[in-house]
Amino acid sequence: MFKSHRYGLITSLVGIIAVVVLLLAYRHLMWRGVIDQEIRSHATLTQVFSNTIWPRYAAFLIDASRFSRDELRRHEVIRKLRQDVSQYIARSSVVKIKIYDLAGITVFSTDPVQIGQDKSRNSGFTSAKTGVPMGKITFRDRFDTIEGVIVDRNLVSSYIPIRISGNAPVEAVIEMYSDVTDLIVELSKHQRGIIFWVVGTLSLLYVFLFFIVRQADKTIEKQDKERLEHKAKIHYQAHYDPLTGLHNRTSFGESLQEHVNRALIGGRMLGLLQLDLDHFRLVNDSLGQSVGDQVLRTCAKRMQSCMRESDMLFRTGSDQFAVIMEPIRNTEDAACLALRIIESMTAPIIVNNQDLMVTLSVGISIFPQDDSSAEMLVKNSDTALHLAKQEGRNQYRYYSAAMKQHALDQLDFETRLAQALQHNEFVLYYQPRVEAASGKIVAVEALLRWAHPERGLLPPNSFIPLLEQMGLINSVGEWVLRTACQQTREWHDAGLPVRVSVNISSGQFRVDSFVDMVRGALDQSGLYAEFLELELTESVLIDNIDNIIKIMEDLKEIGVSISIDDFGSGYSSLNYLKRLPLDYLKIDRTFVKDLATSEKDVAIIKTIAALAHSLGIKLVAEGVEEIHQLEFLRSQNCYEFQGFLFSPPVPSAAIPDMISERPVRHAV
Repeated sequence: MFKSHRYGLITSLVGIIAVVVLLLAYRHLMWRGVIDQEIRSHATLTQVFSNTIWPRYAAFLIDASRFSRDELRRHEVIRKLRQDVSQYIARSSVVKIKIYDLAGITVFSTDPVQIGQDKSRNSGFTSAKTGVPMGKITFRDRFDTIEGVIVDRNLVSSYIPIRISGNAPVEAVIEMYSDVTDLIVELSKHQRGIIFWVVGTLSLLYVFLFFIVRQADKTIEKQDKERLEHKAKIHYQAHYDPLTGLHNRTSFGESLQEHVNRALIGGRMLGLLQLDLDHFRLVNDSLGQSVGDQVLRTCAKRMQSCMRESDMLFRTGSDQFAVIMEPIRNTEDAACLALRIIESMTAPIIVNNQDLMVTLSVGISIFPQDDSSAEMLVKNSDTALHLAKQEGRNQYRYYSAAMKQHALDQLDFETRLAQALQHNEFVLYYQPRVEAASGKIVAVEALLRWAHPERGLLPPNSFIPLLEQMGLINSVGEWVLRTACQQTREWHDAGLPVRVSVNISSGQFRVDSFVDMVRGALDQSGLYAEFLELELTESVLIDNIDNIIKIMEDLKEIGVSISIDDFGSGYSSLNYLKRLPLDYLKIDRTFVKDLATSEKDVAIIKTIAALAHSLGIKLVAEGVEEIHQLEFLRSQNCYEFQGFLFSPPVPSAAIPDMISERPVRHAV
C-alpha cells in the first residue's frame, strides 16, 4: 500500500526541486540582467567612441591589415589611440578594450600582446559584425588591463558593432571588458540570502508537513487495522461457533458444497456424518446452561481429537454436530470415525465434581452413492441419524433407500401431530384407581390418546416423546389438565365424586405460570381443588429442589394433591423426599410385574412401603394384573390399586357405570 507520508515526501521534494529550479532561473535572469545592463552601457560608450575617437583613427584601423603584427603594435597611431582610449575609459568600469576589423583581426587592444590575433570565429565577433551586440560574464583568475594585472575578477565582455550612425554599415567591432566583481558579489550575497530563507522555510514546512502527514498516516494505519480486525471478527462470528470454536452452520453449508464439487471433479468419495448428543436437553434443563456449555466444549474437543487432518468438524445446532470426510476410500472409513467418536464419549465428563455420562447418535451418508447434491446428503444423513436414535441411540446408522420412505412417513407423522390439537384429535382415556379399604373406584388417571386419522387410536408412548422434542408438550399438557378437570366436574354434577390424576411433564412443571394455569383450569371447570391430583416424575426433582418445593407448596395452598409417579425408577434423593409436601407415592409397575419370581422386587416394594408409611405418604400400586400381586400389595398396606386386574384405560363414557359397581371385581 502506498503510504500517504511517502506521497507527501515525494510531493514536497518535487516542490523543493521546483523552487530550486526557479531560484536557478532567477540567478540566470539576474546574470542576464547584468550582462544586458553592461551591453547597454558598452553600447552607449561605443556610440560615444564612434562619435569622438573613431573618426580620427577609422581610416588607419580599417586598413591596418597592411601592417605586420609587430609593425602594428609599435605604430605611433596605436600609441596615440591607447592614450585616447585610456582617457576615454578612465571614469568608467571598463578595464579593457579591443577593436577588430571586419576580417576579425585584432587591430587594437589595451593589451598590446593581443594585437594581430585572429578572432574571426569568435561567436561574439560574428554576432556584432552582423549588427547584433553580444555579451557574457566570465571569471578570470588573472586578467591584463590598462592599469595592470587584476586577479580573481568577474568580467562582462561585450561585442559592439562600430557605426558612424545608427543606420550606417558596421565598420568594425569593439570588445569592452567591465569589472562587475563587486556587483556580482553583492548580487550573490543577496541571492544566497534569498535561497537560504526560501529553502529554509520550505525545509521547515516540509518537516512540519512530514510529521503531520506521518501522524495522519499512523491514524489511517490504525483505522485500517481496526477495520481489518473488525472485518475478521465479523467473518469469525459469521463462520465460527463462539462456544466451541468450531465452524458453524453457515460455514458447514459453504464447505459441504465446496467439498462436493471437489469430489465430483476428482471422482472421489465423500462421507457426511451428522451427530446429535442423546438427551442433552435434560442436562440443560436439570443442571443449567453453564454446565451444558462445559459439556458441549468437552464433547467438541473429544470429537476433534478423533478427526483426520483432512476432516472438518462443525457445530450445526445446540447439541448437533457434523463432519465432512473427504476423501474416503470406502464406506467403512466413515463408520470407523463414527465408532471412534462414540467411544470417545464413554469416559464421564466431570463438571463441578460431578460425573456426567454423555452419548451420541450418528447418521452417515456417502457421496456419490447416496446422492450427488449437498442438500440431499444432509437430508439423507439426517434420516440415518433419526433411525439411530429410534433404534436405541449411542450408535451409528448408514443411510439407505428404505429410509427415505420412512423419513417421509415420519415427516407426515410430525406434521399431523403438530396439527392434532388444532384438529381436536386428542382424546382422554381414564384408568380407575381402587381404594384398598372399600374396594371402590375413588380416582381415575387421565391418559392421553391420539385419534390418528389413518392409524387409529395411538398410545402416548408413540407420540409424547415427539411432542417434547417439538416443544408442544406444554400446550398439549394444558389441554389435558383443563379437559380432565372439566370432565371430572361433569361426573361430580352427575353424583360421582371421583378424584382425577393428571401427569405433568418436567418442562411443564417448571413454567413460571404453571401454578396460575392450574388455578385457571380449576376455576374454569368449577372443580374443587381436593379432587385434582398432579402426578410428577422423579426427573422433576433433579435440579433446583428449593424452587420445586416452593411450587409444590403453592399448589398445596390451592388444595390439590401431589404424587410421585413411577417411584423407584428415577433419581430422587431420600433427603429431598422428606422435604416434599407429597400425598401419594406410586410404585413403578416394573417392580410389580415380577413379584412372583423376583425376591429383589419384593424387597424393594417392602422398603418403599415402609418408607411411605414412615413419612405419612399414601402408597399407590400401578400395573396390578394378577391376584397374587394384589394380595401381596394389600399386605404392604397399599392405599390404592391401579391396573388391568380392575380395568384398562377406558373412554370417559364408561367411567360412570364402573363407579356405580359396588364393590369392584377382585377388590376383596
